[in-house]
Amino acid sequence: MSDRPRAIFLMGPTASGKTDLAIELRRHFPVDIISVDSALVYRGMDIGTAKPDAATLAMAPHALIDIRDPLESYSAAEFREDALAEMASIVKKHRVPLLAGGTMLYFRALSQGLADLPAADPEVRARLEAEAERKGWPAMHRRLARLDPALGERIHPNDPQRIQRALEVIELSGRPMSELQDEQALPALDYDVLRIVACPRPRAVLHRRIEQRFDEMVRQGFLAEVERLFRRGDLHADLPSMRCVGYRQAWAGLAGEYGPAEVREKAIAATRQLAKRQLTWLRREGDALWYDPTEDGAQDDVFENVREFLE
Repeated sequence: MSDRPRAIFLMGPTASGKTDLAIELRRHFPVDIISVDSALVYRGMDIGTAKPDAATLAMAPHALIDIRDPLESYSAAEFREDALAEMASIVKKHRVPLLAGGTMLYFRALSQGLADLPAADPEVRARLEAEAERKGWPAMHRRLARLDPALGERIHPNDPQRIQRALEVIELSGRPMSELQDEQALPALDYDVLRIVACPRPRAVLHRRIEQRFDEMVRQGFLAEVERLFRRGDLHADLPSMRCVGYRQAWAGLAGEYGPAEVREKAIAATRQLAKRQLTWLRREGDALWYDPTEDGAQDDVFENVREFLE
């Protein structure tokens, strides 16, 4: 082990048990939790993001939760800056940062750095969105694959936000986004990192957990939560906050596009697609310790690896 500070990355698809494991790790080890979740940054979006409740946060505080209003955006570059500051603060207290979440772009920004890319352009985005409505996102993905083959391979055809951003960067810069990323990356993370992936191995188990969690969110008042946001009057469906999985479908239901049964069906389907994209990223983490919360003794194995890492 080098003299560099240490950090733990706890990654996984949605509904995989990351939060429960993070809380258990904090109970047993000198770690402090930093959220790595692009939805948990938003205030007032609690049920649909599976945000830990007040009692849990009092016991196991999470940094980078509730730091933005849903009207605001929050970029991967902003996350990187905030996370590095939180990590440095934790290390100064002679504790270890535990970064837990499922926003893989944030993990990549933190560990590999980010390119200095053109800022978002609302006009270009609106034009690409309108074109996608006419042609469909698979057609937009095919265009991306022609213009930037390397990025076309990495981005899933069912990931409209990343397809849109990649095409926007190409239009604004005149160059493939992958080239800009390779040329202009910020310094990589100067920490020794233990990577843990929390995920039930059978895909059917994860799909069942996703479905059960959505139904539980509805029982807890998720649709009422979205209705409060809908009635604010200053939010709209194209904001990053309202494009979060579940919120987007519930918002469309309130706008009269879907009935209740269709909201449920589309929200669960979108969450499964999100989990599939997350798993695609995670399979590239070749040195990660995979943890299945449904297996007997799995948590003990994680604890043993963490104990060895921190010694």
